[in-house]
Amino acid sequence: MKVVIFDMDGTLIDSKKDITSSINYVRKTNHDLASLDEQFIVDVINMPVRNLPQLFYSTPIYLEEDRVLFEEHYFEECVKNPYLYEGIAESLEQLKSLHVRLNVATNAPTIFAKRMLKHLHVSDLFDTIIGADTAKASKPDPKMLKMILEKYDFKHTANKTWMVGDNSKDIEAARKIAISSIFATWGFSAEGEADFIANHPLHIVNIVKNQVE
Repeated sequence: MKVVIFDMDGTLIDSKKDITSSINYVRKTNHDLASLDEQFIVDVINMPVRNLPQLFYSTPIYLEEDRVLFEEHYFEECVKNPYLYEGIAESLEQLKSLHVRLNVATNAPTIFAKRMLKHLHVSDLFDTIIGADTAKASKPDPKMLKMILEKYDFKHTANKTWMVGDNSKDIEAARKIAISSIFATWGFSAEGEADFIANHPLHIVNIVKNQVE
């Protein structure tokens, strides 16, 4: 069995416009703070170590009212501007034709991931779409990856798995459970270290084919 697990934001889809909009809505509504630009927000999200509530809302921890308002706003906002990166749809279809089992493990809440991928007409390609809220752990914790692989009764000796992501947290999660990692350079981070580097989504297909032949 061949299994590929994808990160979502910055790997499958570009969602930064809507994420930025909802963060800035909370900043303005709850804290009367000026707007942040997209690049700053993307850079902060991809930092290996950071305090997001401090950087986004000037609070040492996430306040419940900020979390609630963000999720209310983002539920509507998240399907306004996201798009699949060029080559993603073709890559997913080619992987399916090779009988690869496709999955998504994202640090975003599951409800948003399913909503966005359904909006982009690719949700049916995935066996599992899971967010950090379902696993009660965010990457680099590998719990989401383990939950996906357990559904297949995964065994390292008999199966092959790759984790595809644009963030060091994706790569570290894969390393922690000894599965292969693929760094996607087209997303929110242009550079990273992994077992394999993919400069275009179709490179993922080549990596999978070369590893199983």
